[in-house]
Amino acid sequence: MLPLLLICFLYLDSSPALAGTLTERIVAFPEWTDKPAVQPVEGDLIYPDWMVGTWKMTSTLVNMVAPLAPEVTTPGFDGNQDFLNIPVTCQVRFLPSNVLERHKAGLPFLSLPTGSLTKALVVSDRAFNGLSLAKAYLGDRVFRVWVDSRDPNRMTTKFRDNRKLFSFATGRSVEQPDSEHFIASELFQQFFQAPEKPYKNQVETTTAYAHQPDGSVTADQFTAVYLNPPHPKAFVAGDRPVALYRYTLRFVR
Repeated sequence: MLPLLLICFLYLDSSPALAGTLTERIVAFPEWTDKPAVQPVEGDLIYPDWMVGTWKMTSTLVNMVAPLAPEVTTPGFDGNQDFLNIPVTCQVRFLPSNVLERHKAGLPFLSLPTGSLTKALVVSDRAFNGLSLAKAYLGDRVFRVWVDSRDPNRMTTKFRDNRKLFSFATGRSVEQPDSEHFIASELFQQFFQAPEKPYKNQVETTTAYAHQPDGSVTADQFTAVYLNPPHPKAFVAGDRPVALYRYTLRFVR
């Protein structure tokens, strides 16, 4: 089974959250017993203005826990130990939303007036970032990543053996303590389409970002995996996570 690291893409939205809820959740890691409080997703994923541009991102898996093992485990958990404490670097980019839309349509970036770039909301180029991160972890096994043109919350990853990973965000929440920090949490439904054994689950990604004085960005990212029926252990696990991962992220120009 493919490493669950594929789901570690960065998201942010301006949906309201209960004050302190995500902060307290991060402090409690890895003692998580349920899913985060999120709202249904609406629209695109919005980042702070200081995220705009192209970055070199380094992601390092620093901790992993299987809270319900050995009774309940997930495919890929043991294999992900190969990534423990190994920095993985890739290029990611965040663009003004109007620039990204023109890029999708095949229009040149430079045709936009400069003023329109500063007024637009900053979003992730998720197809580019998804492919870049997936290739950093899985190499040439990854063929293509694309986002549904009708729904920015749906992404598909296709592998060279024709297997596919479908991922779509269903819930989202954010806290922003000040202009230089924010915490975002999303829940995703994932379906891995494979001839030998299709597999689906739910994944949480909760990330605390900090804008540094030198212009770089650092983050702690927490990923939790939850089981879905018809997995035989789904009712045993309930809303408790069956796999937990913690990463450190660093973005530099």
